[in-house]
Amino acid sequence: METDVISMYKVVARNPVYRMAEPVTMAVAEGEQIAVVGDNGAGKSMLIDLITGAHPIMTDGKGSYLKYNFWPEDCEGHSSLVCDNIKYITFRDAYSTTEGNYYYQIRYNHTEYDEDSQSLFKLSSGELRRYQLKKALDNSPRVLILDNPFIGLDVQARRMLDETLSELTHTTKLTVIIVISKTDDIPSFITHVIEVKDRRVGEKMPVEDFREQVKTFERVITDEQEQMLNALAEKTRDSDDENAADVAETSDVVVSFNNVSIRYPGRTILKDLSFTVRRGEHWALTGENGAGKSTLLSLVCADNPQAYANDITLFGRRRGSGESIWDIKRHIGYISPEMHRAFLRDYPAIDIVASGMLDSIGLFRKATPEAREKAEWWMRVFGVDQYKDTSFLKLSSGEQRLVLLARTFVKDPSLLILDEPLHGLDLRNRRKVKDIIETFCRRKDKTLIMVTHYRDEFPSCIDHEISLKRN
Repeated sequence: METDVISMYKVVARNPVYRMAEPVTMAVAEGEQIAVVGDNGAGKSMLIDLITGAHPIMTDGKGSYLKYNFWPEDCEGHSSLVCDNIKYITFRDAYSTTEGNYYYQIRYNHTEYDEDSQSLFKLSSGELRRYQLKKALDNSPRVLILDNPFIGLDVQARRMLDETLSELTHTTKLTVIIVISKTDDIPSFITHVIEVKDRRVGEKMPVEDFREQVKTFERVITDEQEQMLNALAEKTRDSDDENAADVAETSDVVVSFNNVSIRYPGRTILKDLSFTVRRGEHWALTGENGAGKSTLLSLVCADNPQAYANDITLFGRRRGSGESIWDIKRHIGYISPEMHRAFLRDYPAIDIVASGMLDSIGLFRKATPEAREKAEWWMRVFGVDQYKDTSFLKLSSGEQRLVLLARTFVKDPSLLILDEPLHGLDLRNRRKVKDIIETFCRRKDKTLIMVTHYRDEFPSCIDHEISLKRN
């Protein structure tokens, strides 16, 4: 007879803010490996918070309960505490040793931190994911909950992680619960799927049954959204910025690297790299985890101080020739996993988007009415305008990603730099964002550099590719 490791019956969070649309009844039996799936904002994280006990539940006297049966009573040497038996790795756990002092250039300015932190900061996003997994497994938990563990991993790393988790679930009593947005990429060891819709928990079903009903989307962008993008007026600048604007907008060379090398103590990230991106080109940047893709982008975005020690030209100007980082950033729309992690303050979503006009992480001066109008316009394009007054940290990770994408586009940039832009998005939103990128890049002189480990995520406008190899 199967034993339920976790069982819930008519569970309701005590705080109304964290309640599902109806009481939650579900169970995870011994030997089952679960994928929790659902659209962005459907309530997946709320369900996980109930499972882990992150939010106290109501005791209504009507028999509702949340029970754990981690280990048999005769199994000695194992803790019965929830904190020892359930380990939950979320997207924001990377760089956790900085104790909240994270800022998004940290990987490229890490020498000011202690030796242990410096070693951590040298890791790529994918390497950090594997580091966090090993750290969570060190104490032999009974239940491991992973929030989108495969994002940021290259093909080989995804395969290795799948195989590692598969072996663990077959050779130990470990129960794995994966929260996953890319539902066409459910790992091989999963046995059952629980779908969450509109804050309602569906029936647990065999994974084979779920795979048969996964939808594909050929096109999601609406005619209205496409018309909005096609009619977008060219951005304007203050008169005292016209000279700087002329150089950037008329130079044929957007990015030029000449034998660029980036080194940290004990490791070379980039070695003698040369390439040129010209105005209106659309580049795919590929390579395995740790090959230096994010480091390359940090040089373009003026986030890495080693740019001054190299022969780098951005928008027709050699780095170190008197330009400020703001002269560079004003032409760039940028999103990355590091940037997502850096937004830890609970501003209203519209202020997060408006901060893109100032290239700031947070809004350090009040947005003008014009900036807020542009922010709301782009939120409509990405379908998140209904959240404009919602505090950013109250949104799901997928909704946050859409807000940050609106921030990326808000100043109608000449150069889009998209580092894993579809992280955490469900299939429909992935298709929508891809449509928006393709429509935006059809406009004259719009330049794109994009990173993803899923080749099917690259927009159709890609016309150049550079692939990095790990040194």
